[in-house]
Amino acid sequence: MKLYDGGRFPNPRRVRIFLAEKGMTIPLVPVDLGKSEHKGADFTAINPLQRVPVLELDDGTRITESVAICRYLEETQPNPPLFGQTPTSKALIEMWNRRIEMNLFTSIAAVFRHTHPGMAELEKPQVPAWAEANRPKIAEHLKDLNQQLSRHRFVAGETYSIADITALVAVDFMRIIKLSIPEDCEDLKRWHELVSARPSANA
Repeated sequence: MKLYDGGRFPNPRRVRIFLAEKGMTIPLVPVDLGKSEHKGADFTAINPLQRVPVLELDDGTRITESVAICRYLEETQPNPPLFGQTPTSKALIEMWNRRIEMNLFTSIAAVFRHTHPGMAELEKPQVPAWAEANRPKIAEHLKDLNQQLSRHRFVAGETYSIADITALVAVDFMRIIKLSIPEDCEDLKRWHELVSARPSANA
């Protein structure tokens, strides 16, 4: 088994954090996105969508999409559970993970992809107006997350889960578009310090 990894980008980092929380070690195959290695023929044969990460199993099966990879890892090593244990906890974790992915993460990515000079060759055309339309959405989603964290220690409740991993990589990715946690989001800041202090955050 091996993992095609994309370095500091959010989705590859999500899987590495998940692995670290599980205490699992998988050989990494680096894919240099800056050099467009994911666009080359060799990697395109591995994943026609030209995206990382990709988990390749020993039988040659390839799993793409970071959450799908994490679900596979959860099934192979259930402890510590990061997708929940009860029907309620599983549903709440799924709910919050999707909310963060589809709202916060997507809005941050839109700003990055449509404004960052390094994305000019990859995002054609860049639409700066779309980036600007998403900036206020980021602030709204951060406030929603802050409200949830005012009631709970972690994103989906009282235990750390994949929803925290997704939220962490999303919030950290804001740095590249020069955004930070708003001053009035005190609970979000408290949570961010908490999860950033976990050894897995350095994965």
